[in-house]
Amino acid sequence: MTAVLAAAALLLTAGCSSDEEAPPGKDAAASSAGAAAPSSPSGKAEETPPAKGSVTVVRTVATGLASPWGLAPVGDGDLLVSSRDEATITRIDGTTGKKTELGEVPGVAAEGEGGLLGIALSPDFASDHMIYAYFTSASDNRIVRMLYTERKPAGEQLGAPDTVFRGIPKGVIHNGGRIAFGPDRMLYAGTGESGDTGLSQDKESLGGKILRMTPDGEPAPGNPFPSSPVYSYGHRNVQGLAWDREQRLFASEFGQNTWDELNAVAPGDNYGWPEAEGHADEGGFHNPVAQWSTEDASPSGIAYAEGSVWMAGLRGERLWRIPLKGTEASAKPQAFLEGEYGRLRTVVAAGGDRLWLVTSNTDGRGDPDQQDDRVLELRVS
Repeated sequence: MTAVLAAAALLLTAGCSSDEEAPPGKDAAASSAGAAAPSSPSGKAEETPPAKGSVTVVRTVATGLASPWGLAPVGDGDLLVSSRDEATITRIDGTTGKKTELGEVPGVAAEGEGGLLGIALSPDFASDHMIYAYFTSASDNRIVRMLYTERKPAGEQLGAPDTVFRGIPKGVIHNGGRIAFGPDRMLYAGTGESGDTGLSQDKESLGGKILRMTPDGEPAPGNPFPSSPVYSYGHRNVQGLAWDREQRLFASEFGQNTWDELNAVAPGDNYGWPEAEGHADEGGFHNPVAQWSTEDASPSGIAYAEGSVWMAGLRGERLWRIPLKGTEASAKPQAFLEGEYGRLRTVVAAGGDRLWLVTSNTDGRGDPDQQDDRVLELRVS
């Protein structure tokens, strides 16, 4: 496995939005500039969703979660959620909301934006019962997998972590953290540049990248750079990954002072950071599908449903709908739930017109109430 160990970059960049903090007063306009839409991989004509959509909060699934970050549906209506600061994984009964702690993940060093971050289930979870997790250790960010044994007592259901990938740069800020298995059954990971902006353009570094690897942590076949897990580069801090119905990958990305981004990801492409933030007319960088002022978004998780990408906003405290035509926005992005539930961390497709949405008010930057943090079920169009 190719892995590049990098020293942690712990200094905050001047003016940096960090996880979601940036100077106020930026233009709130959104741009739909992006790469030209390719033809549908399926060969079928794609329907363009309506310009305007809707969001209905169907119910509150669970409350009282501590610093939730990653969410993974188990398949029977139940959900697994990771706690960034407590380094635990908890199972939520999808009907009653009852919480059962599977156990604590050893080796997690929670500091700043680091800790136990994204989780994903093995593509063969029904038979191998493996949970993958991305976390910050004392020396790096890494990906591990653990055997989940439900019949064991609560708190003892996680096996010892097996490290499948290590050496992703860590810092107090910009640790990335989202992992997901793609339609190709390969494991994708969004990383951050840990505050060291030079890492993003360095194709030998794992920081500021989207990585693509086998379930065992080896560079995936067909990657754009030989013997490398790097799939795309020039990113600042990727925290959202999702595929549309045509198996095209999209990613959300924190900007610094000006523009947050939603990107359509093409293998080997350069997304510009730190030379470009948002749309750039020069440099040969891949332009975003849409962009937002940092005070209106600070995006984390994304999901695809009903012809649109849905993007959770932390500092923006809203859920964004970006309707798509191929890899372009077909209409201006639309905001929902603005200020109603505070900071929004993770959104996951629940099938059809449903989404799971996770709030993030207990992470040290929010204003939690007695029910925070919570998981909501949404109906969208």
